[in-house]
Amino acid sequence: MSLQDELTAVERNLDDLVRSVGRLETQVGAGLEIRRVRSDTDHLRESLALLKQSAACGPQAGRQAVPVEMVTVSDAPYDATLWADAEDEGLGSRTGHAP
Repeated sequence: MSLQDELTAVERNLDDLVRSVGRLETQVGAGLEIRRVRSDTDHLRESLALLKQSAACGPQAGRQAVPVEMVTVSDAPYDATLWADAEDEGLGSRTGHAP
């Protein structure tokens, strides 16, 4: 199946889901749970519309190839002077007096 066929099939299934939720709502009432399900189906519809829009622009629309730069971190210990005046978080200062 082509991408457009797949999107159309998903849209049809989503329409069926919306109708089923509507029928369910008439049976169980308009409580919090059914409103959440209704909201979820609305979000799915919006997300599908965005997906169809981006698919129409091409398979890589909105995605720019950004080269990943690897950063090498040495296994050597850090210089102890970096932490000379630091306080241990949650333990207070080294002198025992709070600032």
